[in-house]
Amino acid sequence: MQKDAYTMILEAIDAGAYRPGDRLVESELAERFGVSRTPVREALQRLETQSMLARDGRSLIVASLDHNQLAELYVVRTELEALAARLAAKHAAPEEVRVLQEMIDEDRAQIGDPVALSRANKRFHKQIHLASHNRYLVQQLDLVHRSMALLATTSLAAEGRGETALAEHQAIVDAIRSGDEDGAATALRAHISKAFETRLKLDAAGGRKGRG
Repeated sequence: MQKDAYTMILEAIDAGAYRPGDRLVESELAERFGVSRTPVREALQRLETQSMLARDGRSLIVASLDHNQLAELYVVRTELEALAARLAAKHAAPEEVRVLQEMIDEDRAQIGDPVALSRANKRFHKQIHLASHNRYLVQQLDLVHRSMALLATTSLAAEGRGETALAEHQAIVDAIRSGDEDGAATALRAHISKAFETRLKLDAAGGRKGRG
């Protein structure tokens, strides 16, 4: 199935092809994605409505998050992710748990490559969302993770963060495997809290770092 202009632009932002502050030009996007300008115009309007894009004079730029927006996003992300882990501990099939474990095992090879680890991290969290078996929760988490694309790079770039993040992932999977709903929620809360703390330290050290 061919992707629409909205999806292609969103994926380009998520992949870092367009970063916060970058101008999005209708004609350039149409040429890049091989579509006409009308669907690109509609996609840009939709992304502006969703606060993914912002006005800069007459131009549209990729939005960025200030400190308060970042804190608000993490509050919501923490609660929804913890709920997803709790439900996964209750509903995940053995096959889903095995897939989560395989992801962790494979991701150990990515330590030292923050970009690859960031992609793997998103994949891991998405798998937990799906294992919750709650479509409405998955939809809300998709919106939250879409906003995470407005963060410039990855908190996994911090020294030693890759290894500790995978250890945190392991604690989450162990709790899901054993059906420990409270333990899974607590482990995921701790994981998101540590990611937020790491990001704040990176920001304080000079320069907004992104997704993790």
